[in-house]
Amino acid sequence: MDALEKWIAHHEGFRGLPYTCSGGKLSIGYGWNIEDTGITREEAEFILKSRILRCKQELAPFSWYIAQPPGVKDALINMSYNLGLSRLLKFKRMISALEREDYTKAALEALDSKWAKQVHGRANDIALMIREGK
Repeated sequence: MDALEKWIAHHEGFRGLPYTCSGGKLSIGYGWNIEDTGITREEAEFILKSRILRCKQELAPFSWYIAQPPGVKDALINMSYNLGLSRLLKFKRMISALEREDYTKAALEALDSKWAKQVHGRANDIALMIREGK
């Protein structure tokens, strides 16, 4: 951060979760009024890329992830992006099937979940990518 950024950050303070500012507006980060200004597509794409990188880093320590072909890794990153790592790790039967390279069973386990009922098409796309094992 340059001096101006540090100065403004000091006055605004950082909050990683949405909050109501002193002006009564929903804000996040360093006083960003998301209620009135939202974000630009470029800002959203920056966040998207940053979150995808975070998902990859969080999954990297798991041998069952490392052993997968690129398409299956992408499917797992997509799930992790949507669910968060802690919820993804609850898909124990899917992970067990991935460890055995049983991609049909892994895909079925992904679809046999409350999550799949909530996200419909996304779950079908992810399951297809897992089942193909590519």
